[in-house]
Amino acid sequence: MPAPYKIFGAEMSPYSVKVRAYARYKNLPHQWLNRGGENAAEYAKHAKIQIVPLVVTPDGEAIQDSTPIIERLERDHPEPSIHPKDPALAFLSCLLEELADEWGNKWMFHYRWCREIDQKACAMRLALAMNPAMDEATQTGFAEQIRQRMTGRVWFVGSNETTAPFIEETFHAALAQLDAHLKDRAYLFGARPSFADFALWGQIYNMWTDPTPGAIIEARAQNVLAWIQRMAWPKAEGDFEAWGTLEPTLFPIIRDWAGELFMPWTVANAKALANPEEEFTVALRGKTWKQKPQKYHAKSLDALRAKYAAIKDRAALDVILDKAGVRGL
Repeated sequence: MPAPYKIFGAEMSPYSVKVRAYARYKNLPHQWLNRGGENAAEYAKHAKIQIVPLVVTPDGEAIQDSTPIIERLERDHPEPSIHPKDPALAFLSCLLEELADEWGNKWMFHYRWCREIDQKACAMRLALAMNPAMDEATQTGFAEQIRQRMTGRVWFVGSNETTAPFIEETFHAALAQLDAHLKDRAYLFGARPSFADFALWGQIYNMWTDPTPGAIIEARAQNVLAWIQRMAWPKAEGDFEAWGTLEPTLFPIIRDWAGELFMPWTVANAKALANPEEEFTVALRGKTWKQKPQKYHAKSLDALRAKYAAIKDRAALDVILDKAGVRGL
């Protein structure tokens, strides 16, 4: 049996479970390891920055950050591919993958730390995950420390009293669109998971495990719920679809999620860093969004732009992007 990959991660990390689902899809021998406790020393040996997931390959190479991890593993294990052969569809998958990591995380993080019921439930789960052996009194105290720290960090995703209703409004609309799209297909681009599925699933799966968004998903989106469960152990059930069959329900997602929300926001963030500015404001669907700029988002936008520039014939793709109002690539 080949030596396993080691995935240092956490169940409550959307980026960690994203990589784990990918490893399962590819049937890669792997170990799922908590970064703390008995694994802390090995994690510290390999980690250049203190984040999860961290993957250690069978030959001892360490890779961090979920998108580069999957891109690297895909080069080594290209079949079954997570990229449609159609260059336009392959890029749309990359666009949604980036959107899920950056804008989808706003939905997840906001709901997790907005309401007291979610704050307390999630803080208790995090505390127990970090140290399963702690007694109840210690766990309660530790959980309260986590709750205080994390509720003070919602600004990182742009969540505040002004933006909170907008974040929830856009999630409700997006959930309905996603549910309609998944009514007649197993995955976002057809009968097998794409790059985008793993990233979006990581966020939505984590929302499903939290009290408030979990109840919303179960009450309003049965097709999404089935997809959440399917993506835990994804498999190829057929091929990717053509744009002609995807367009009726996928185009509204591209238009509303990328054209109206994600791209205006990420371009404004990049401009604020280039200027530089301590805070930036951008109009999204007629609402004012104000946030401190984030360096990583600008880096990942550059990577997305490089993928777009590398496409030799963008004619078909540009028709879709122009119609959807996707600007800034």
